[in-house]
Amino acid sequence: MSRIGRAPVKVPSKVTVVVDKDIIVKGPKGELSMPLSNQVGIDINTDDNIIKFTALNNSPQAKKLHGTYRASVANMIKGVTDGFERKLELQGVGYRGQVQGKSLILNVGYSHQITIPAPEGINLAVEANTKVTVNGIDKQLVGQVAANIRATRPPEPYKGKGVRYEGEYVRKKAGKTGK
Repeated sequence: MSRIGRAPVKVPSKVTVVVDKDIIVKGPKGELSMPLSNQVGIDINTDDNIIKFTALNNSPQAKKLHGTYRASVANMIKGVTDGFERKLELQGVGYRGQVQGKSLILNVGYSHQITIPAPEGINLAVEANTKVTVNGIDKQLVGQVAANIRATRPPEPYKGKGVRYEGEYVRKKAGKTGK
Protein backbone atom coordinates (compact mmCIF):
# COMPACT_ATOMS: atom_id res chain seq x y z
CA MET A 1 0.00 0.00 0.00
CA SER A 2 1.23 3.47 -0.89
CA ARG A 3 2.57 5.55 2.00
CA ILE A 4 1.62 8.73 0.23
CA GLY A 5 -1.85 7.38 -0.53
CA ARG A 6 -2.54 6.58 3.11
CA ALA A 7 -2.05 10.18 4.23
CA PRO A 8 -5.34 12.09 4.37
CA VAL A 9 -5.80 15.34 2.44
CA LYS A 10 -7.03 18.34 4.43
CA VAL A 11 -9.59 20.44 2.56
CA PRO A 12 -9.67 24.18 3.43
CA SER A 13 -13.04 25.72 4.24
CA LYS A 14 -13.17 27.79 1.04
CA VAL A 15 -12.65 24.73 -1.23
CA THR A 16 -15.36 22.28 -2.28
CA VAL A 17 -14.63 18.78 -3.60
CA VAL A 18 -17.29 16.90 -5.56
CA VAL A 19 -16.89 13.26 -6.62
CA ASP A 20 -19.01 11.88 -9.45
CA LYS A 21 -17.46 10.35 -12.57
CA ASP A 22 -14.81 13.01 -12.15
CA ILE A 23 -13.19 14.66 -9.16
CA ILE A 24 -14.07 18.36 -9.28
CA VAL A 25 -12.28 20.83 -7.01
CA LYS A 26 -13.61 24.40 -6.81
CA GLY A 27 -11.86 27.20 -5.00
CA PRO A 28 -11.29 30.95 -5.00
CA LYS A 29 -8.88 30.86 -7.96
CA GLY A 30 -10.88 28.54 -10.21
CA GLU A 31 -12.00 24.99 -10.85
CA LEU A 32 -10.06 21.83 -11.75
CA SER A 33 -11.31 18.36 -12.61
CA MET A 34 -9.76 14.94 -13.10
CA PRO A 35 -11.34 11.66 -14.24
CA LEU A 36 -11.82 9.06 -11.52
CA SER A 37 -10.50 5.53 -11.88
CA ASN A 38 -12.59 2.54 -10.85
CA GLN A 39 -9.58 1.13 -8.94
CA VAL A 40 -9.39 3.94 -6.37
CA GLY A 41 -12.00 4.65 -3.70
CA ILE A 42 -12.54 8.09 -2.21
CA ASP A 43 -14.02 8.77 1.23
CA ILE A 44 -14.92 12.40 1.95
CA ASN A 45 -15.46 13.21 5.62
CA THR A 46 -17.41 16.48 5.66
CA ASP A 47 -17.21 16.86 9.45
CA ASP A 48 -13.40 17.06 9.57
CA ASN A 49 -12.92 18.28 5.95
CA ILE A 50 -10.64 15.33 5.18
CA ILE A 51 -10.40 13.16 2.07
CA LYS A 52 -9.01 9.60 2.29
CA PHE A 53 -8.08 7.38 -0.62
CA THR A 54 -8.12 3.56 -0.77
CA ALA A 55 -6.99 1.06 -3.37
CA LEU A 56 -10.09 -1.01 -4.18
CA ASN A 57 -8.14 -4.13 -5.12
CA ASN A 58 -4.65 -5.51 -4.61
CA SER A 59 -3.42 -5.17 -8.22
CA PRO A 60 -0.17 -3.31 -8.95
CA GLN A 61 -2.08 -0.76 -11.06
CA ALA A 62 -4.45 0.04 -8.18
CA LYS A 63 -1.51 0.46 -5.80
CA LYS A 64 0.14 2.90 -8.21
CA LEU A 65 -3.02 4.92 -8.75
CA HIS A 66 -3.69 5.06 -5.01
CA GLY A 67 -0.80 7.41 -4.27
CA THR A 68 -1.07 9.22 -7.59
CA TYR A 69 -4.68 10.23 -7.02
CA ARG A 70 -3.94 11.42 -3.50
CA ALA A 71 -1.03 13.57 -4.71
CA SER A 72 -3.01 14.92 -7.68
CA VAL A 73 -6.00 15.93 -5.54
CA ALA A 74 -3.69 17.58 -2.98
CA ASN A 75 -2.08 19.55 -5.85
CA MET A 76 -5.50 20.49 -7.20
CA ILE A 77 -6.54 21.81 -3.77
CA LYS A 78 -3.32 23.81 -3.44
CA GLY A 79 -3.75 25.13 -6.97
CA VAL A 80 -7.27 26.48 -6.50
CA THR A 81 -6.32 28.14 -3.20
CA ASP A 82 -2.77 29.46 -3.76
CA GLY A 83 -1.81 28.64 -7.36
CA PHE A 84 1.56 27.52 -8.71
CA GLU A 85 4.45 29.54 -10.09
CA ARG A 86 7.69 28.80 -11.95
CA LYS A 87 10.33 31.43 -12.61
CA LEU A 88 12.89 31.31 -15.39
CA GLU A 89 15.95 33.43 -16.14
CA LEU A 90 17.32 34.40 -19.54
CA GLN A 91 21.11 34.58 -19.44
CA GLY A 92 23.17 35.73 -22.37
CA VAL A 93 24.06 38.90 -24.22
CA GLY A 94 20.95 40.26 -25.92
CA TYR A 95 18.66 37.58 -24.48
CA ARG A 96 15.33 39.09 -23.57
CA GLY A 97 11.64 38.34 -23.47
CA GLN A 98 8.41 40.28 -23.66
CA VAL A 99 4.74 39.53 -23.36
CA GLN A 100 2.54 40.50 -26.28
CA GLY A 101 -1.13 39.77 -25.68
CA LYS A 102 -1.24 36.18 -24.34
CA SER A 103 2.04 35.16 -26.00
CA LEU A 104 5.64 35.26 -24.86
CA ILE A 105 8.18 36.49 -27.41
CA LEU A 106 11.78 35.44 -26.79
CA ASN A 107 15.00 36.70 -28.34
CA VAL A 108 17.51 34.04 -27.32
CA GLY A 109 20.30 34.20 -29.87
CA TYR A 110 18.56 32.84 -32.95
CA SER A 111 18.08 34.81 -36.16
CA HIS A 112 14.36 34.92 -35.43
CA GLN A 113 12.10 35.51 -32.45
CA ILE A 114 10.40 32.57 -30.76
CA THR A 115 6.71 32.98 -29.95
CA ILE A 116 5.20 30.80 -27.23
CA PRO A 117 1.41 31.08 -26.84
CA ALA A 118 0.03 30.80 -23.31
CA PRO A 119 -2.51 27.97 -22.91
CA GLU A 120 -5.86 28.64 -21.25
CA GLY A 121 -5.39 29.19 -17.50
CA ILE A 122 -1.71 30.18 -17.68
CA ASN A 123 -0.42 33.71 -17.08
CA LEU A 124 2.97 34.79 -18.38
CA ALA A 125 4.85 37.82 -17.09
CA VAL A 126 8.30 39.29 -17.79
CA GLU A 127 10.26 41.42 -15.32
CA ALA A 128 13.36 43.38 -16.30
CA ASN A 129 13.39 41.72 -19.77
CA THR A 130 15.21 38.65 -18.39
CA LYS A 131 12.94 37.14 -15.73
CA VAL A 132 9.95 35.15 -16.96
CA THR A 133 7.20 34.07 -14.55
CA VAL A 134 4.70 31.34 -15.40
CA ASN A 135 1.74 30.94 -13.04
CA GLY A 136 -1.62 29.20 -12.97
CA ILE A 137 -3.75 26.78 -10.95
CA ASP A 138 -2.78 23.52 -12.71
CA LYS A 139 0.63 22.31 -11.48
CA GLN A 140 1.23 20.00 -14.43
CA LEU A 141 0.39 22.68 -16.99
CA VAL A 142 2.54 25.33 -15.29
CA GLY A 143 5.50 22.94 -15.23
CA GLN A 144 4.99 21.91 -18.87
CA VAL A 145 4.83 25.51 -20.12
CA ALA A 146 7.98 26.37 -18.12
CA ALA A 147 9.73 23.31 -19.59
CA ASN A 148 8.69 24.34 -23.12
CA ILE A 149 10.13 27.82 -22.56
CA ARG A 150 13.38 26.34 -21.21
CA ALA A 151 13.58 23.96 -24.18
CA THR A 152 13.82 26.89 -26.63
CA ARG A 153 17.44 27.42 -25.54
CA PRO A 154 18.62 25.14 -22.70
CA PRO A 155 21.67 26.39 -20.78
CA GLU A 156 24.88 25.37 -22.47
CA PRO A 157 27.79 24.10 -20.35
CA TYR A 158 30.62 26.32 -21.66
CA LYS A 159 29.37 29.86 -21.08
CA GLY A 160 26.12 29.14 -19.24
CA LYS A 161 24.00 31.04 -21.76
CA GLY A 162 20.39 30.03 -22.22
CA VAL A 163 17.07 29.79 -20.43
CA ARG A 164 17.21 28.27 -16.95
CA TYR A 165 14.97 27.88 -13.96
CA GLU A 166 15.53 30.41 -11.19
CA GLY A 167 18.20 29.07 -8.87
CA GLU A 168 19.25 26.28 -11.27
CA TYR A 169 22.95 25.55 -11.13
CA VAL A 170 24.67 24.86 -14.45
CA ARG A 171 27.98 23.07 -14.09
CA LYS A 172 30.44 24.64 -16.49
CA LYS A 173 32.98 22.68 -18.51
CA ALA A 174 36.50 23.76 -19.27
CA GLY A 175 37.00 24.80 -22.88
CA LYS A 176 39.78 23.69 -25.17
CA THR A 177 43.27 24.41 -23.96
CA GLY A 178 46.10 25.68 -26.12
CA LYS A 179 49.39 23.88 -26.62
